[in-house]
Amino acid sequence: MKCVNAAGLLPDHLLKEIQHYVQGEALYIPTRPSSRRKWGESSGAAGYYKVRNEEIRECFREGVDMDQLSEQYGLSIDSIRKIVYSKNPQS
Repeated sequence: MKCVNAAGLLPDHLLKEIQHYVQGEALYIPTRPSSRRKWGESSGAAGYYKVRNEEIRECFREGVDMDQLSEQYGLSIDSIRKIVYSKNPQS
């Protein structure tokens, strides 16, 4: 995280208002909630895992056993079980 001098960045009236609350200390200003992305949205990982998990569920519904799914996807039996039996199939 880069440190920026607020005196060169903020208008005087806003700087004076902030100084009313904090003086000479580091202040973290988080990004707006609307501009933050959920995990995996930027890299595409979330979409990849959603598709993979749906494939696993579909294979299980078609009769493929958990041992085969574990071997095929390189996941533990416990991970396969969590995916197959999850009540919220968005992950």
